[in-house]
Amino acid sequence: MGVLEIRAMVDGDPVVISEAFTALGWPGRTVARYEGLLGQQLRGERDVFVATVDGELAGYVTLTWEPTYDHGAGIPEVQDLNVLPVFRRRGIGNALMDAAEARAAERASVIGIGVGLYADYGSAQRMYVQRGYLPDGRGVMYDWKPVPPGETIRLDDDATLMFTKLLG
Repeated sequence: MGVLEIRAMVDGDPVVISEAFTALGWPGRTVARYEGLLGQQLRGERDVFVATVDGELAGYVTLTWEPTYDHGAGIPEVQDLNVLPVFRRRGIGNALMDAAEARAAERASVIGIGVGLYADYGSAQRMYVQRGYLPDGRGVMYDWKPVPPGETIRLDDDATLMFTKLLG
């Protein structure tokens, strides 16, 4: 596979990440978005881990210390795990998760994550369960709010099931 490196996001990464994911046709993957993540990292609000293989971008994940969703007091949340298609099924997603979980364990005993509900998230759903994440028991969320029984929602990226995992 080459040499895998997991490191913190640095200047220059926002442009590279934006170009790579925009080329896949993913909406909203602007340089400004990634510059915002870098700024949050510099302020200590979030950690952003970047995976490279032989120096080439392979993926990234973020760990936010103040998530929008309330998993519970002080529970950090993994957000936005993405591995470029050409690098998938090589353990890079798990390596990024290892880095995020190790960092979270420095400050918390529990970590949270949300996962989409449709088939594009199938690999992530399986990986999180294999890594020991369990549904938090609050049911389906839409835009960070519980979906009441009988309500119809749009099945898009805002429809999620939230998970937590004990660290340590």
